[in-house]
Amino acid sequence: MERIIYIDESCHLENDQLPLMCIGYTKIDSGNYETYKNEIKAIKLKHHAPTEIKWNKLSMSRLELYKELIDYFFLKNIQFRAILVKNKTQLNHTKYNKGDHNSFYYTLVFLLLRNPYVNLNHDQFKVILDIKDTRGKERLKNLDLRLKKEYESKYGQKSPFHFFQHIRSDENVFLQLTDLFIGAITYKARKAHKQENASEVKKAVIQYLEEKSGYVLHDGTNPLEEKFNIFDFQIQTNH
Repeated sequence: MERIIYIDESCHLENDQLPLMCIGYTKIDSGNYETYKNEIKAIKLKHHAPTEIKWNKLSMSRLELYKELIDYFFLKNIQFRAILVKNKTQLNHTKYNKGDHNSFYYTLVFLLLRNPYVNLNHDQFKVILDIKDTRGKERLKNLDLRLKKEYESKYGQKSPFHFFQHIRSDENVFLQLTDLFIGAITYKARKAHKQENASEVKKAVIQYLEEKSGYVLHDGTNPLEEKFNIFDFQIQTNH
């Protein structure tokens, strides 16, 4: 079976003054793409919200829309997985990440995809990433080569990830869903919900997502969790 993985990231910039970062994906069967896309678009239109949904632009007037999208995710055959990196300022890029933060970003993509639970059924995957910068095509090529080498050397088989592409998140409802989830995770993990000026709509979305998932968003989930998985990444530090 072919599946599609939609990857987005939050707080990924090295010098954005934020202590953590998160990268995650939503995953669907290719055969469900048109149905799910149209159903999500119908939900958005029902709530008079045809434009892109972004965590940084949530509105209290659309809280019921966000809740319905969360409900939809848990009703349908859609999986979510994220890697949450805390204390990113302590990353030792010189020793572990070829000297730069951008290389670490693609290392995280690699770890996200290489998760041993991602391919229990020997599926094939298309990987769609939110466009990040002008070097995206080069990095996608390197990611593809690294995955091919890994699967050949470790498992003696071809990489199941056969297609890589960058697109803009405003063009894809599944990237928007990923953005909503990882936005909630990072907001909770950096304790922004406890600040005096915390967004009421973001706190409400976090609470609803925790109720539906059964997990606290700033902690890791059971590693065997298939529906809504968060990996609390333990970094190698500069010490």
